Amino acid sequence: MKQSHIAIIGAPLDLGAGRRGVDMGPSAVRVANINQRLAALGYDVEDFGNVPVEQQESLPEGPAHAKYLTQIATACLRLAKMVEAAADQGKVPLVLGGDHSVAVGTVAGMSRHFRKQKKKLGLIWIDAHADMNTPETSPSGNVHGMPLACCIGMGPPELTRLFGYAPKVDPKHVALVGIRDVDILERPHVKDSGVKAFTMRDIDERGLRTVMENAIRIATTGTAGFHLSFDMDAVDPAYAPGVGTPVRGGATYREAHLAMEMLCDTRQMVSLEVVEVNPVIDEVNRTADLAVELVMSALGKKIL
Repeated sequence: MKQSHIAIIGAPLDLGAGRRGVDMGPSAVRVANINQRLAALGYDVEDFGNVPVEQQESLPEGPAHAKYLTQIATACLRLAKMVEAAADQGKVPLVLGGDHSVAVGTVAGMSRHFRKQKKKLGLIWIDAHADMNTPETSPSGNVHGMPLACCIGMGPPELTRLFGYAPKVDPKHVALVGIRDVDILERPHVKDSGVKAFTMRDIDERGLRTVMENAIRIATTGTAGFHLSFDMDAVDPAYAPGVGTPVRGGATYREAHLAMEMLCDTRQMVSLEVVEVNPVIDEVNRTADLAVELVMSALGKKIL
């Protein structure tokens, strides 16, 4: 990384998910010693603690087409401000989710950081799901299926217009990698949005290296750098069982590491997040441990 300081921010949000438990994800990743392991790579690591998030048990569910929308927007705005402040201080924000709706806050904070400099942010989104539903198309009403759409200006204004503007990222600077489970009504959003999507078939046919080279080019051309949003369900559940929405046929252990190593080699990653670690359904914390391993590869750990 160009910067030597990492700012760890926990986002224990589970209001956007259908299955409970991801609110414990930041703790699970910390238990896997992420702070100490990053320090061993030579980084100055500062842990900003967790963003305050309301608990499901104390809240009404709200509209069925976008559950807990108001509370999620509040949490994302808090996160966005923390991310922006860390980036303004020259630190690399590392956000620990939480469900994937936290990305709305992370991307908003980084977008605003660069907007003040009249620069653009690129985005690489690695996920089993497209996360491009809107309240009108979502079959579940769970907001963690909507964050990428919100980042490019599609969806409820409570999320798309954090800080008063949209989109946070131009779709032409967004690469969506590893999708293999896309809802029927969501598919037109993916195809027509301007986001470049690479499915698991693309990876099977062309190889991960070629796909990642293309994704990197999309996210770095005309931008100040890219944010990496990594959903642990992008990895096959054989290696990452502790996720809320597992889908067979994902990236292998080595493919996931190769993707991270290639992103590191660009030296243009400006922030990152790892989301959807659910220790409630994990096996002896091995999904959280893999999350830390992948972050380590993204931040410079080498085999030799």
